[in-house]
Amino acid sequence: MALEYRLHVANPASVREVAARAFPEPDERPVGTPPLLTADLNEKYGFGVTLYAGQDGYIEADSGDGIWEWEPADFVRITFHMRKDGELFSPLAAMIAAVKRVLDSGSEDVSLDFNGNWLILTRIDGVVTRHRQADWWDIYRLS
Repeated sequence: MALEYRLHVANPASVREVAARAFPEPDERPVGTPPLLTADLNEKYGFGVTLYAGQDGYIEADSGDGIWEWEPADFVRITFHMRKDGELFSPLAAMIAAVKRVLDSGSEDVSLDFNGNWLILTRIDGVVTRHRQADWWDIYRLS
């Protein structure tokens, strides 16, 4: 079984554009036929990645302060697949770096969740919020 982190990007230009923002190095960039792109980055980063462009999304996750719900009309979901029995610090740091590249290169609303259960981060109307600060961000020492 894998651990999965999902970054949802609302109203993106295209799945290829989001892939290029998250993974600017051409040899790392997910490939395939839209709406689905994939890349095996296990050897380099400790995760595989799948991007999917969809419509009429629904995200529900525990923010630590209650259940958070969001329904983006058009979205790209980046799923980071990590081994459950593997080392997590390096893969998580590489994932957060990809998430930051997406945040820094656009202004869309986004959400990041863990296994579809825990809300980790949101940017809604330009406001970035880290959720689960004490039981995720601080534990993994991520900034």
